[in-house]
Amino acid sequence: MTDTYAVPTASGLPDHADLLDATRTVRQVFAATPQQVWPLLSQALGTTAWVKHENHTPLGAFKARSALVYFDRLARSGELPAGVVSATRGNHGQALAFAAAQHGIPATVVVPRGNSREKNAAMQALGADLVEYGDDFQESLEHAARMADERGIALAPNFHPWLVAGAGTYAMELLTAVPDLDVVYVPIGLGSGVCGMLAAKAALRHPVEVVGVVSAGATAYADSLTAGTLVSSPVTTQIADGMACRTPVSEALALIRDGVSRLVVVSDEEVADAMRLLFRATHNVAEGAGAAATAAAAQDRARNQGRTIGVVVTGGNVDTDVYAAALGRPA
Repeated sequence: MTDTYAVPTASGLPDHADLLDATRTVRQVFAATPQQVWPLLSQALGTTAWVKHENHTPLGAFKARSALVYFDRLARSGELPAGVVSATRGNHGQALAFAAAQHGIPATVVVPRGNSREKNAAMQALGADLVEYGDDFQESLEHAARMADERGIALAPNFHPWLVAGAGTYAMELLTAVPDLDVVYVPIGLGSGVCGMLAAKAALRHPVEVVGVVSAGATAYADSLTAGTLVSSPVTTQIADGMACRTPVSEALALIRDGVSRLVVVSDEEVADAMRLLFRATHNVAEGAGAAATAAAAQDRARNQGRTIGVVVTGGNVDTDVYAAALGRPA
């Protein structure tokens, strides 16, 4: 018998049962990632700080969860396509290739010119057909949509309720493990990661304050919230490629507007400092987007006195030369 799943409305989030089902799907492939308090990091941030280590998934980023759930839901609904194409800066593309291969589906990923060399290589190693097109993610996304029409294959979304359900599994782990968490910082790219946190908060009725983090070189979500409508903003970040969003997703924007308490904007310099801090204090590698939550918490050091905070290290996939430059910054 085939399972069917209703797609929630734009204003909805995956519920508790949906998140538990997504967790079962993820568990078939890998175990829960750790959340840990590192004394040196807590000292630097001025309070007890829990790190959620999504850099410890098999693909080094939380996106693995989302793609596994997305393709599992397609399979259980009897709707697996003959092939998929999507746009990415790296982690989404790796996850797409990884999950599609488990179902015998070829995956094509479109990346902008000048994309991370090592992320490109990782996607190809996972079996993806790599296409370089455009000067930024938005141009790659538009090209992927054209390719889907031309080839008659499915356009795999970058934001979708099933992707949010997959992302919500990391948040379920964190909020269940740390019931006294006061505030959690979550970076925002297109929005599935932070919306997954909002879904878990609602499902568990957890009182945690969810703070979104955007790059100063990719302020589309912050600008859209300020304007009260969806607006596009130029992308200039050189290090937080996982947050390099020029045009927000309207569904994600609505969920962020309703669920996130506030946004913190972090510069590339602050992100590089946070990458170095995470290595010094935890000996973990964080890519730019993966260090953004820590950069925001460092900004809020005085504000968080006496609070228990969480920072989500969403990924650790960073090119060697970029990481070396971040580590080499003066303290």
